[in-house]
Amino acid sequence: MIEELLPGSVAVVEAHGRDALGDGVPLYPEEEAVVARAVEKRRREFRAARGCARQAMEKLGVAPRPILPGERGAPGWPDGLIGSITHCEGYCAAALAHIGDLVSLGIDAEPHARLPEGVLEAVALPTEQTRLRALAHSHPSVHWDRLLFSAKESVYKAWFPLTGKWLDFQQADIEIDPGPAPGVPGRFRARLLVPGPVIDGHPMEIFDGRWTAGRGLAATAIAVPRP
Repeated sequence: MIEELLPGSVAVVEAHGRDALGDGVPLYPEEEAVVARAVEKRRREFRAARGCARQAMEKLGVAPRPILPGERGAPGWPDGLIGSITHCEGYCAAALAHIGDLVSLGIDAEPHARLPEGVLEAVALPTEQTRLRALAHSHPSVHWDRLLFSAKESVYKAWFPLTGKWLDFQQADIEIDPGPAPGVPGRFRARLLVPGPVIDGHPMEIFDGRWTAGRGLAATAIAVPRP
């Protein structure tokens, strides 16, 4: 699902259903220590994500190795790789690329259902809420509030490795294009409302991404190209 949102240089591995529970995925001792006292749900998500990530490494010709969480829980990738992980109920995915191909990656998947009461108001700007109402009127089959939430998660995941800083939900203004036709991935654009990262001397103010919805999921992805 997420694979169709990213360029061919990105290795994507997805797990669905029981495969997304992480059963049978062995952990390195260093990884096991991270989740030794975690609840079972967290342990399952951790194992499933590491299983997907190791398969993605193999696709890129990189030997599997421990993936330990770093600052704010972001995965610590081997030198020369960038990547992103996402998991929700019944789904897990990892996307990795060589650092020479892309600057950063961000992926997210969510249940394709309405956000819980009060969440949209907490994460969305007034301008975004206005646009969502228009989208809901013209394309009612998509839960646009959930899709916006997912897009904001992808923006943060692409932003953090470049800055090492927190990005609040309301510090990026996202405009979603409904797409050319049902079942065809659409696009979105995130305009940063705070100073963005500088890549090879080029300041970044915009993150462009793609989205899809189906099979009970809403998914978004951002691949940041080199300037």
